[in-house]
Amino acid sequence: MNFKLAMQLRRVSNLTPKRRVVVTGLGVVSPLGVGTDLVWNNLLKGQSGIVPLQGEEYSKLPCKVAGVIPYQKDDAISKALSKSNLRTMAPATCLALLATAEALSDAKWLPEAEEDRESTGVAIGMGMIDLKDVCDTNDALKLGYNKVSPFFVPRILPNMAAGHISIKYGLRGPNHAVSTACATGAHSIGDAFRFIRNGDADVMVCGGAEACISPLAIAGFCRLRALSTSFNNEPSKASRPFDKLREGFVMGEGAAVLVLEEYEHALRRNVKMYAEILGYGLSGDASHITTPREDGSGALLSMSRALNDSNIEKKDVSYVNAHATSTPIGDGIESTAIKRLFEDHSPNINISSTKGAHGHLLGAAGNLEAIFTALSCYHGILPPTLNLEDPVDDMNYVAKQAKKWESERRIALKNSFGFGGTNATLCISQL
Repeated sequence: MNFKLAMQLRRVSNLTPKRRVVVTGLGVVSPLGVGTDLVWNNLLKGQSGIVPLQGEEYSKLPCKVAGVIPYQKDDAISKALSKSNLRTMAPATCLALLATAEALSDAKWLPEAEEDRESTGVAIGMGMIDLKDVCDTNDALKLGYNKVSPFFVPRILPNMAAGHISIKYGLRGPNHAVSTACATGAHSIGDAFRFIRNGDADVMVCGGAEACISPLAIAGFCRLRALSTSFNNEPSKASRPFDKLREGFVMGEGAAVLVLEEYEHALRRNVKMYAEILGYGLSGDASHITTPREDGSGALLSMSRALNDSNIEKKDVSYVNAHATSTPIGDGIESTAIKRLFEDHSPNINISSTKGAHGHLLGAAGNLEAIFTALSCYHGILPPTLNLEDPVDDMNYVAKQAKKWESERRIALKNSFGFGGTNATLCISQL
């Protein structure tokens, strides 16, 4: 069976009613702050969480800025990253637990009945392990075998955030961990969406976490010529998606967790529903380890498959929350893909990338931005793209300031693309 025929048959099958999936809980730890409401408000105000990197070890590196989580002594972050927690868990896992606590509280879902726990799963991923932990443990080994922590291996396993969340809350549904570079967060949400739609779970805790800012990580990305290096003295201007002066991304850290729920299940509980996940598309560029196809065909396939999965038309979409990391090649290719997909409808598409405010959270990027997309659907406000002074083309970018979302029904695509040519797109709408 050829691919086009398969897609036609899929469209026919889409006429059969499927389980609907909605977003009922949100939790955020990011460079813009801790807590969904605070972070959303800071984003709409045009604030930036990108700051200078502190420490002598960064002084000789070409990039000296990053999106760092702000915290003070005895606040939620410092407690989450306590010495006792870090002895057994990676920093990213600690952040994931903090975001999960907020998301579950927001969803009013702390199941105690065994049946409810068995129908609640976890899909939390991360893009990179903590390289600092690896370096420190290697130094410890030089002092002697007994200096190596027995928790070293569990700390660096990418599935441990999902494992710890499952254990803490007794959640016995699907336990899943994605690690697809910068598409991790979107893949986690998309996979969780399908678990619910296919009947494998009624509720899924999903998203991603990343805490890999270190001299080695910065140096590695600098050697790839992937990071911004021209705005070390003006950190807030370093990440500038779709702007002609963009010259690299800015690393960020954090965690973002969503509670997805089967629609009837949420309706019976009478809980807030922020948005609905309509569909999920995936593709591979099959081109290069770091550079997308110049014609944007990988991104186009991902977006078109999300539309097919959603069973909606191109004209129904009025917003794209872009992956756009502020790299010279990537942003332009994504813009090309959006134009190719929407054709005559392109002038009606609003586009923004929030990475100008918080940097690129790698494995926690797609999920954080999916939360912003869900909130846009809920509130009818489009977040701005910071530092967009001179756009790369004439697309309808939401530049500098938030914008009211004028649409009969608010439907968006959320793109995430990762090294290795892996692409994911979520279709998210207001209820």
